[in-house]
Amino acid sequence: MSDQQPNYPLHGITLETVVTKLQDYYGWEELAELININCFKKDPSVKSSLKFLRKTPWARDKVEKLYLRTFSDKNPWRH
Repeated sequence: MSDQQPNYPLHGITLETVVTKLQDYYGWEELAELININCFKKDPSVKSSLKFLRKTPWARDKVEKLYLRTFSDKNPWRH
């Protein structure tokens, strides 16, 4: 799995951290607009999102890419 390689951009960052930081930054409503998945729309929580994302590689990929775009040092909108 690529996330066990030191050069992988998310190496050492847990999926829980990814979801939590995105939720803190965007909120559930905006996250649901950015990534149209039910775990962000219907009764969202970090726990339910993690359960879904661990079973759904395409959705996890979208969430990880959003995280990288949002928190990249090259993102001029980053706080």
